[in-house]
Amino acid sequence: MMLSCDTIHFQYPGTTTQVFKDLNFQLKTTGFHALFGSSGVGKTTLARMISGQMQGYTGSIHTNGAARILFTYNLERLPGWSSVKDHLDRNTPPERRGLLDDLIETFGLQNCLASRFAKLSLGQQNRTNLARYLLQDFDLLIMDESLANVDEVTKETIVLKMKALFPERGFLYISHSVAEVAKFCEAIVVLRSHRKSPQAIVLRGQNHREGRELDTESYEQTMLEMVNAL
Repeated sequence: MMLSCDTIHFQYPGTTTQVFKDLNFQLKTTGFHALFGSSGVGKTTLARMISGQMQGYTGSIHTNGAARILFTYNLERLPGWSSVKDHLDRNTPPERRGLLDDLIETFGLQNCLASRFAKLSLGQQNRTNLARYLLQDFDLLIMDESLANVDEVTKETIVLKMKALFPERGFLYISHSVAEVAKFCEAIVVLRSHRKSPQAIVLRGQNHREGRELDTESYEQTMLEMVNAL
């Protein structure tokens, strides 16, 4: 089992509003999974709990077999003032140079390498930031809107490449897009208001991969199930 949340209760200090009330779900295998839900329901809060960046909750989170958990988010800034190329070169071990070259091509970063991070568009920044995380050691990578501001064609190319390059790793993809979550993800954790029981429902996505034909009818059914689960 890659991840389980058992009887999680949480509210922010100084407030009376509960974020999580008796939250339970399990992701049994590695793969490309999703955390989906309406704005304000607690997706980022839960992601930070899973990654160890936030405490103060009751209950337990188990990440069996996922000792190295990384968390990346939309609009995260690249540290330092060096060019994109200098930063990526400096933080890439020699044995991963081939992976770096592959990611640069797949992510369409060739024209960004000579620029400073602050000079890139939002989509270029997110692609660059995601690439640097994929060059690190990880068992589970949590991606909080990490491909926001990226066009749909490039986004699909990136996701399919990630699934091909890291078939044994775990990913938890946070996105508001019903269509892309239903299409690319294997297990979809639909996070709901604490007033609803259960607060999390796990659905099966299409887990689309390169070279595999998408079943349009099943795809549309998954999207409908996601919307109805909210």
